Amino acid sequence: MTTTAPARAWLPTVDPLEGSRRSRWVEIACVLLVSLGASAIWSIIQLADIATRPDPIGEQVVSLNPTRSDRAWLDLLYQLTGHLLDLVPVVLVCWLLWRSRRPHLARLGITFDRPGRDLGAAAGLLLVVGIPGLAIFAAGRALGVTAALAPSPLDAQWFTVPILLLAAFRAGVTEEVIVIGYLFERLRSLGWGRYRIIVAAAVLRASYHLYQGVGGFVSNLLLGLLFGWLYTRFGRLLPLVIAHILIDVVAFVGYPAAAAAWPALFGLD
Repeated sequence: MTTTAPARAWLPTVDPLEGSRRSRWVEIACVLLVSLGASAIWSIIQLADIATRPDPIGEQVVSLNPTRSDRAWLDLLYQLTGHLLDLVPVVLVCWLLWRSRRPHLARLGITFDRPGRDLGAAAGLLLVVGIPGLAIFAAGRALGVTAALAPSPLDAQWFTVPILLLAAFRAGVTEEVIVIGYLFERLRSLGWGRYRIIVAAAVLRASYHLYQGVGGFVSNLLLGLLFGWLYTRFGRLLPLVIAHILIDVVAFVGYPAAAAAWPALFGLD
């Protein structure tokens, strides 16, 4: 990664674009409530659910990418529809921040001028983030504050792996474009400072992973702090999107394979 032009320096500035501060906050609230803010609310409720059951959190199992129907064609239809609809808020924020001149999505930190560097940076992030994430998950399981994650068997249906790859793509694009690209731009336009935005976005990211327990919250909080700092330092979103997709490919496809081979290690025996 290389530094960007001074025009993207992260100083609190007030954006003179359309609408009052109140309308900007209404827009942010609406975008979040039809996307990851709603996921955070559901995750908090789910955490309250598992935390108030007789069994400790560490002895409970949360399904990861569960099937939606016992009929294959309906399961495929459910999952395709769900993932594609989850991408609609991404289209919305791209439309909200679209610029008439190229690069059209520069306000989201999206440019396609250095694909090789972006891919290399994403691969590096996969290594930097993946190993500590596994360590935090293992520590959470050992302390009994993280629920076991039950993955979908990779051979459940012919479309299982493609759907899991689509799920990884959807998660990477949705989370980074909305939580980093959109939210950082909008909060910056409201005069928020760099570190205030980084922390707020990281807490949001951690909140919609609360269904995994404390370990999921902590690991995603740290991930959010790192990604937020990198974005404000370099101003590029694509490496973060690609890294997130790769991390989820490992989690959604690699984790089921590992869990099937060593179920006791993951608390699934």
